[in-house]
Amino acid sequence: MAIHPTAIIAPGAVLGEGVSVGPYAIIEDHVFIGDGTRIDAHAVIRAYTRMGKNNHVHPHAVVGGEPQDLKFHGEESWLEIGDENNIREFSTMHRGTEGGGGVTKIG
Repeated sequence: MAIHPTAIIAPGAVLGEGVSVGPYAIIEDHVFIGDGTRIDAHAVIRAYTRMGKNNHVHPHAVVGGEPQDLKFHGEESWLEIGDENNIREFSTMHRGTEGGGGVTKIG
């Protein structure tokens, strides 16, 4: 596992075998990242995100942000990402809302 010294990883984050984290990346609590995943520079993995194996999160992507739904009122919800996904630069992926079962599932 290669973690750049400027990366910020919360104590409650769980990283699998062989995960790499680039410069200035941020990984919050309640995050589970599967084996072999690569998190590039300046990417942000927000709380309540589960990510499978061998994913690649490119620079400046924000994964697991709050839902963009006016019915969201701070309740716990999750983003679940499967295996072998390529999340490109500056993209955003958001957690689910109560109306959708509280989970956004990708891949």
